[in-house]
Amino acid sequence: MTLSVYPIPAFNDNYIWAIHDGTQCVVVDPGDAAPVRDFLQQHSLGLSTILITHHHPDHTGGLKALLTDYDAEAFGPQGDHIAGIQHPLGENDEIVVLGSLRMRVLEVPGHTLDHIAFYAAPTPTTPDAATAQPMLFCGDTLFAAGCGRIFEGNAEMMYQSLQKLARLPKDTLIYCAHEYTLNNLRFAAMAEPGNNAITERVKNESAKRQRDEPTLPSNIDLELRTNPFLRCHIESLGNHLAANNKLSVSHSDQQVFAALRNWKDSV
Repeated sequence: MTLSVYPIPAFNDNYIWAIHDGTQCVVVDPGDAAPVRDFLQQHSLGLSTILITHHHPDHTGGLKALLTDYDAEAFGPQGDHIAGIQHPLGENDEIVVLGSLRMRVLEVPGHTLDHIAFYAAPTPTTPDAATAQPMLFCGDTLFAAGCGRIFEGNAEMMYQSLQKLARLPKDTLIYCAHEYTLNNLRFAAMAEPGNNAITERVKNESAKRQRDEPTLPSNIDLELRTNPFLRCHIESLGNHLAANNKLSVSHSDQQVFAALRNWKDSV
């Protein structure tokens, strides 16, 4: 079985991720049903599974219509607050989609309290191109060069969620839900002006956008080198924040994260 992963653009900057085997498809966070229907029709695919990471409307808005139109199963966060979720999931729950693609659930609260991510690692039964590397579908928790705003949780919660994701294998492909990369990189360059990896990434990602290509997926290794929210332990980053009166001279990694998130919210 060969799997393919495609971004379905929605709204201004959302990506609804589609994973398919040429016959059936899984979609992640369908905020709008119309582009999903168009994609399925264009590729002559059925819809077998819908995965939801959190309750925000730009991730769930198309769920009801897709369940009406297709014989699909919907998996998402625990609780009865998302209409249409048939299979609520929590930390370390596992599901199998498209016959053999095994996904593990990670609870990653902070952006919202119910936020989960879906992690798929290669197995001997899925040796195809799409799963030669681990895959992470992380909604609005970890972005390319950034992280989600904290709407329902707190800085400690979000920091711990990001630390959990940062410990995944470095070759893990990151399929987040928004095309925020260039904006995030502009902030990353402000937060860590001496980081040459950020400068290089700005060039690479800008070239992709000029060609109207998505900047995603990213990967954990690249994020560890260029995402300030995963680099709170780097001494020079904390010192730069302190020098700009955004943090006390004496600080913890978690305090660096909180200062970064507050700064990003204000620019």
